[in-house]
Amino acid sequence: MKVRMLMLVPLLLGVTACSTVYYGAMEKFGVHKRDIMVDRVKAARDSQNAAKQQFLTALDQFKGVVSFQGGDLEKEYSRLDATLQKSEAAANAVRGRIRSVEDVSEALFSEWRSELKQYANNTLREASQRKYDSTQAKYTALIAAMRRAESKLEPALIPLRDQVLFMKHNLNARAIAGLSSELSSVQTNVDQLVRDMELAVAQADSFIAALQTE
Repeated sequence: MKVRMLMLVPLLLGVTACSTVYYGAMEKFGVHKRDIMVDRVKAARDSQNAAKQQFLTALDQFKGVVSFQGGDLEKEYSRLDATLQKSEAAANAVRGRIRSVEDVSEALFSEWRSELKQYANNTLREASQRKYDSTQAKYTALIAAMRRAESKLEPALIPLRDQVLFMKHNLNARAIAGLSSELSSVQTNVDQLVRDMELAVAQADSFIAALQTE
């Protein structure tokens, strides 16, 4: 399967292999940049969905801490800290997936532009140019949506980091109750992140569908 080859080739090349060598090796396996692009857009979409769910979980847990009615505050802090770490990891996964989409798209469009110059038949070249323009426009919309969602990650993480740090040094019910004033800020940031993630996911689905039907 193509997916298995995508996982195997980096091991064959070594972790320091550059993208150009990687794409060249994949070509030999019959996996073209277009295929890799689709796979990476899917991976980016999935990482955004996962991040959305993780931040919603973090928000729910933060709400639980704010409305804390008694019990083991140390345990609550540990749970929220673990959730923050998972949220940080989910955010980094999204960033990495977007970078990988940008990398393969740059290689794909660069190769495509070079090959447009190789046509002897004007009709075929013009047809390929139209397809290039259409794909480029769809990709531009996609990456803009992904970057917009990515830009909401840090604003959503900042207040969560602050609250976890505050709890670390203020493990008493009165101090925890004081966090309620920050809940609206956390809620607003997570809501904005979720909306933009959902838009980016929808854009990714549309882009994948367009590539697979052309």
